[in-house]
Amino acid sequence: MSCESVFTVTGQPDPDRAGRVSELERLGFTWADMDGEAYWIDQIVTLRKETYSELKEAAASLWRVLDKTVRYIHGNHHIYSLIGIPPILWAMLDECPLPEEGLISRYARFDFAIAHDGSIKLLELNADTPTGYVEASIATPWMCAQAGIYSPNEQMKTLVAEAWGVERPDTAACIAYGEHKEDSGTIEALVRHSGLDIRLVNCLDLWVDEGILKDGQGGQIQRMFALYPKEWMSVDDGGDALAYAIETGRLQLFNSPHSILLQSKGLLAAVWGMNELGLLFDEHEREAINKYMLPTYNKPVFSGQYVSKSMFGREGGSVKLYDLEGQLEIEDQDGYDTSVLFPTVYQHRAEMARVETAAGEFHILTGMFVINGTPCGLLGRAGGLITGNSSHFIAMGVK
Repeated sequence: MSCESVFTVTGQPDPDRAGRVSELERLGFTWADMDGEAYWIDQIVTLRKETYSELKEAAASLWRVLDKTVRYIHGNHHIYSLIGIPPILWAMLDECPLPEEGLISRYARFDFAIAHDGSIKLLELNADTPTGYVEASIATPWMCAQAGIYSPNEQMKTLVAEAWGVERPDTAACIAYGEHKEDSGTIEALVRHSGLDIRLVNCLDLWVDEGILKDGQGGQIQRMFALYPKEWMSVDDGGDALAYAIETGRLQLFNSPHSILLQSKGLLAAVWGMNELGLLFDEHEREAINKYMLPTYNKPVFSGQYVSKSMFGREGGSVKLYDLEGQLEIEDQDGYDTSVLFPTVYQHRAEMARVETAAGEFHILTGMFVINGTPCGLLGRAGGLITGNSSHFIAMGVK
């Protein structure tokens, strides 16, 4: 590997940003600018072809490892507790049948740290309610096509249609539908790409009547895709009733209830611990774990740099970075700190490449979607050492 970075920033922002923002809005990406700030950087980060190929294989290997781990721990309440699964959800997880192999979640996204030299490390998996879909499936191919850069994201729409063709939800929901641009736009794009006739609703209008989920007009919902984190059933009013509706089979929820097991960052600690003990995994799986995963534990056992974060933290919330002496270096100030609700996990720090853009120098976080069991789409996020709500979207293609 040469000393040249595997990342290259190409192009310059178009002087007519307003016109391009309007075009993206027409396509369904309505939050390129948010609250007067530019969320979208009008440039493209390209990833070296060889690195992309390795990243895709790493995602496929780790997907199999994590799927195998969930099947191994399914029904083990002691491990449920260790990885932060709220007890109110245990019956739901035990009663609902596990989906077929590789399809516990049909809509997920890995987040990877890739260093300048191309070394790849998994930071986390959002297997429950990943956003960034519109940025990856709509905005990224649009930009790459204009620049003549290859985008592997073109197949995302087809894979969503295949996945939802099997699950066939009758309803798609998010919090504050019609008001929250990102979540509303995400479920609208998923519904559009599915090709199905699906109603869109606000989660806050839903209620449970004797185990039956109903919409604001009293209509029954039987099969629902929801951008609603399942762990919040343990703290929200009515969460226990929603869990009961699922565990009794009156409601089928997508992603499946078991996606919360994949979602927990505690699962990464379980994988790492079993790998150290020589349990469960074969030689090829151990090779992938050692190469692409970071040492992760339930306790801060590191003598050098490490990260702490809630097992169900999102958008950088709860993340704290510690330096070589084990002293707190930086912590997230924007996201909601869910470590007050869920246990904490500790992970060795990884190196993220920095890229120079027209908006400044940023660390680059590389997302890889896994839709219907297939690694399929890149999502670029440009931010600080912690990729949180203040980070930017930058399209990512393959050089």
